[in-house]
Amino acid sequence: MSDEQMSPRPLDSVDRAILHMLQTDGRASIRSVAERVHISRANAYARINRLIDDGVIRGFSARLNHERAGQGASAYVTLKIVQNSWRTVREKLQELPGAAHIALVSGDFDVLLLVHTADNRALRELVLMRIQAIPEVLSTRTLLVFEETDLDPEP
Repeated sequence: MSDEQMSPRPLDSVDRAILHMLQTDGRASIRSVAERVHISRANAYARINRLIDDGVIRGFSARLNHERAGQGASAYVTLKIVQNSWRTVREKLQELPGAAHIALVSGDFDVLLLVHTADNRALRELVLMRIQAIPEVLSTRTLLVFEETDLDPEP
C-alpha cells in the first residue's frame, strides 16, 4: 500500500506540539523537544521517528534569505498544461534550477510554480527557454515577487 493510500494515524496534542517546535526550529535536539513537551527523551525520539515513518514529517530544511543566497529574483509562474499531463510536467519542473514549490491547482491555470533565480535575466531564460519549451505547457504567466515574508507556524 502506498503512502497516499494509508490512513494517517491521528495526532495528539503532544505530536502537534512536537511538530510546531520542529517547524519553528528544525535543529532542535531530542532533549530540548522532550523538555519542551514534557515527555522522556526516549518517547520524543520514538514519536519523531513515527512522524517521519508515517510521512507526516517529510524532511528537514533551512529557511533561506534568497536574496542573500544569490537568488535576487523570485516569481510565481502559472502554467496551463495539456490535460492529463501533470505527472510528466511535474517531473520536468522538478529538474529546473531554482524551482522551490510546484502545485497542481484549480482555477484559471493548472500549475503554480515558485522559482528563485539570480536575477531577472536568469528568470527570463528559465521561463522562455526552459518552461515554455516543455511540450505539454500550453501557456505561462509570470508574477514577480517584490517582497516576501515567511510566516511562523501556528501553535
